[in-house]
Amino acid sequence: MKGTPDITIQEVGPRDGLQIEAAWVETTEKVRLIDGLSAAGFSRIEASSFVSPKAVPALRDAAEVFSRIKRRDGTIYVALVPNQRGAQAAIAAKADELNFVMSASETHNRANMGMRHPMSLAALAEIIGPAREAGVLVNATVATAFGCPFEGAQSAEKVTRIVQRYLALGVDGVTLADTTGMANPRQVGQLVTEVLKLVSAQKLTLHFHNTRGLGLLNVTAAFEVGARRFDAALGGLGGCPFAPGATGNVCTEDLVNLCEETGLRTGLDLDALIRLSRQLPALIGHDVTGQIAKAGRPGDLHRLPETLQRSP
Repeated sequence: MKGTPDITIQEVGPRDGLQIEAAWVETTEKVRLIDGLSAAGFSRIEASSFVSPKAVPALRDAAEVFSRIKRRDGTIYVALVPNQRGAQAAIAAKADELNFVMSASETHNRANMGMRHPMSLAALAEIIGPAREAGVLVNATVATAFGCPFEGAQSAEKVTRIVQRYLALGVDGVTLADTTGMANPRQVGQLVTEVLKLVSAQKLTLHFHNTRGLGLLNVTAAFEVGARRFDAALGGLGGCPFAPGATGNVCTEDLVNLCEETGLRTGLDLDALIRLSRQLPALIGHDVTGQIAKAGRPGDLHRLPETLQRSP
């Protein structure tokens, strides 16, 4: 679609989508997927993560993936990193941006990252210096920003304090993540309104899961109060391996379809995304949750029933 996009969609399927898959996806196939996403027009793709291969074995080939992808001009290739060691590996692999994660919930942070908040913030501080020297951007995510499966609701005040700490450390962008799919549209509108007082719309990303079927509604709620950047995963893949039941990111092609049907420019090729999504079941060995790839676009026409094709 021509013109400046009204909404920025970052594809996270290669990282957040594949990290929980039981079947190993060959490096060549990961590279082919990312190259296909690049060709579809994404300006931001989270390609892999540099974490312990024992914790996330599905992404143990992160460095090779980064070395083999065809980099599209204007596309930022993001790597998730948990600490300085991961950051150094990602910088060596020529990631354009590092995505650091700390949960609003300390319980979830201990389960997910093996650290309490002070340790995580110290790790972030250690990452920023080397990233600056290498000319690499740093984004910091507040996971479980809308609720934790262990602690329950997280207050807006708690989330905004973490955002303020991130900004004080010098991050380039902030993500609010609904890691477990607990958010609702009213809550989203309220929290995003508060965070946009601290972070510009160009530097704030929303990461929603569709665990309870509210993913696209939450995107709409955030957009209505000023958010403009959103994560999504092809086919609705993904989920946090340390959050019980938290499967399924907002589906990329379903979100792009919603945008196109409501007149929002994404800069993305929806037909190409549908083709890529239809290849996922063969790649990962099971069906995916995306709807548009199954049902087709609203304007797709079908043949008349055979009984109506006969001459009267």
